[in-house]
Amino acid sequence: QVQLVESGGGLVQVGGSLRLSCAVSGGTLSNYATGWFRQAPGKEREFVAARRWSGGNTYFADSVKGRFTISRDNAKNTVYLQMDSLKPEDTAIYFCAAGTPIVSTMTQSRGYKYWGQGTQVTVSS
Repeated sequence: QVQLVESGGGLVQVGGSLRLSCAVSGGTLSNYATGWFRQAPGKEREFVAARRWSGGNTYFADSVKGRFTISRDNAKNTVYLQMDSLKPEDTAIYFCAAGTPIVSTMTQSRGYKYWGQGTQVTVSS
């Protein structure tokens, strides 16, 4: 059973940075695409970033392009989301996901089978 555990969330001021980590167990990270999604209070879960399991292609929501970076360390079975220049609208619970989505579902939650429990990110102004 593949399990994902996020860490690294917290409270940060506007313009600050955070790095989220997602530790994967029960499976080999290199076999999966990995993504990050977020959900703000009263809103639906939305796509943030994703990385294919081979080739290194990455995908980003327009709202985070140029500010967020997704990376992975297959040796550590860990995925990272580096978040820079944070804004109050980035405040949300961030979820890590893994799966084998086809290209058309790389940015959709239904493309991912495994999910973490989420980590809270709060950006204060």
